[in-house]
Amino acid sequence: MAREVVELALAHGKHVVTANKALIAHHGLALGRLAEEKGVSLNYEAAVAGGIPIIKALREGLTANEITSVVGILNGTCNYILTEMEKTGRDFAEVLADAQALGYAEADPSFDVGGIDAAHKLAILASLAFGVQVDFDGVHIEGIERITATDISFAREFGYRIKLLGVARKTEAGIEQRVHPALVPDTVPLANVMGVFNAVAVEGDRVGQVVLEGRGAGEGPTASAVLSDLVDIARGFIVPPFIVPTAKLAPSRKSPVDTHQGRYFLSLAAADRAGSMAAITRALADEGVSIERIIQRGAEKSATDRLPVVFITHETQEGTMQRALARLMQHQDVAGTPLMLRIEGESR
Repeated sequence: MAREVVELALAHGKHVVTANKALIAHHGLALGRLAEEKGVSLNYEAAVAGGIPIIKALREGLTANEITSVVGILNGTCNYILTEMEKTGRDFAEVLADAQALGYAEADPSFDVGGIDAAHKLAILASLAFGVQVDFDGVHIEGIERITATDISFAREFGYRIKLLGVARKTEAGIEQRVHPALVPDTVPLANVMGVFNAVAVEGDRVGQVVLEGRGAGEGPTASAVLSDLVDIARGFIVPPFIVPTAKLAPSRKSPVDTHQGRYFLSLAAADRAGSMAAITRALADEGVSIERIIQRGAEKSATDRLPVVFITHETQEGTMQRALARLMQHQDVAGTPLMLRIEGESR
């Protein structure tokens, strides 16, 4: 319905302002082409990060830069939940129920906590940053449903916070687009964005890193963004919806996730027996994963005689980690499915 209404308005030569990120992520290319044909605006500042003027920053203020990465906290609901889990020590389900009661989360929160909402926004930002066609299907998506208060506590001991990040990077293999929970060093600006706030860090070749932070949702921030688009139209400022004409947007060549290189946080429940840790670390070593740090907590042994253990790895390739994870899932000394989180925001 939203697409049909916007198509009809554009076809009749009407300017359009929308806050519908799913509409732009899925149909933005066709709608942008129609807007250009009719000589009208398709503006959508409010579709990404609420009141943060990130669309205008990419389109205008940073236009002299070659953008190499865009990394953001793009969903206030997830950021609120992870913040409250850290502050209170409560687990995901309990904090989610509170977020729903406060109106921060929908009755069906799957689009938010499952990462889809953030993925819509990231696909738009990647198109604007790198001059490529919007490619929502090319976004690797993971949600925060498996994050526990114990994981957050372990991350803090290592000097990190867990955040749901949208990460878009230009690589030699193509455009990397990922939405997933990640460990962020607590010295990095994104790690200190709390509650329902959003933030976006853009890396440009001339300007370096620019970080914009603000309220990512709500009637005030949304109205601020919508009105800024209306003022542009009133001033006669009409530009291609994706900075360059849609005909000049390159196809988005996807960078395979398993080629990603980085450090990882691995959380698992290990058997409480002599030699189990040696067997687990040996299995990781056999798959080519080198361990930098380990924390094991014997005092938190579960009813099934399993001990929570976390590892921080040295830098390795994601495909290697996935093979190691598959092996651990079959290991006699590991219960359930281990949790693997990427570490982002460290200087390379």
